[in-house]
Amino acid sequence: MKLISWNVNGLRAVTAKDGFSWLNEHDPDFLGLQEVKVKETDIPKEIYALGFNEININSAQRAGYSGVMSMSKFDTSTFKSQFFEDSEGRVLEHRLGNLVIFNIYFPNGQKDEIRLAYKMDFYSKFLKYINELTAAGYDVIFFGDVNTAHKEIDLKNPKSNSKTSGFLPIERAWIDEVIKSGFIDTYRQIHGDKEGAYSWWSYRFNARAKNVGWRIDYFFISQSLKDRLKDAFILSDIAGSDHCPVGIEIQM
Repeated sequence: MKLISWNVNGLRAVTAKDGFSWLNEHDPDFLGLQEVKVKETDIPKEIYALGFNEININSAQRAGYSGVMSMSKFDTSTFKSQFFEDSEGRVLEHRLGNLVIFNIYFPNGQKDEIRLAYKMDFYSKFLKYINELTAAGYDVIFFGDVNTAHKEIDLKNPKSNSKTSGFLPIERAWIDEVIKSGFIDTYRQIHGDKEGAYSWWSYRFNARAKNVGWRIDYFFISQSLKDRLKDAFILSDIAGSDHCPVGIEIQM
């Protein structure tokens, strides 16, 4: 099974740019999108012609903001957030037998201390929830825009960003806790300490062309799936957003 995640930073804008032309080559079984910024009634008609059997969306109450959408070639039982009061359309949970897949647009904490506290509360409640799932015997995959770079290797300029939300010690420590809980950062599992592997670049200062980026988009899997992981990848050549798609291949 191939799963791909992409923060599109506006579904209609990406669709208008023919931003899904790469699907024929990469052919995911499951595609999770974040920051779609649309209601269900505003999904571009082209999306329904991409060849997926199931399309689910969780839109924010606020128009033109946040939102996640999942497209799959198999049927799942789908839920919106079951661990957090989610008026911002940040979570889709999919169940397929013993497997639970999360497509999540994690909060950004850069605006102010209130939003940072919101982000950390979201982080805490989500980790508690997935730990309960694994304790109950479920296999868990979660992916999306986590909005934090874990280690210094995961962004180009760690020192100058050490006091910036997205690389604060408290945010990075949460990813440490995720890993201590038994979840695996799939990209590092496959590629080790490969440098220059980023998934987001600022639109300013020609950052993408210079590869001055951050790795803030992830796939994590529970320890129970470790031996089934076949590949993890970053599709940095795919344009259309300030993020690029990331993905995994896993034997199911």
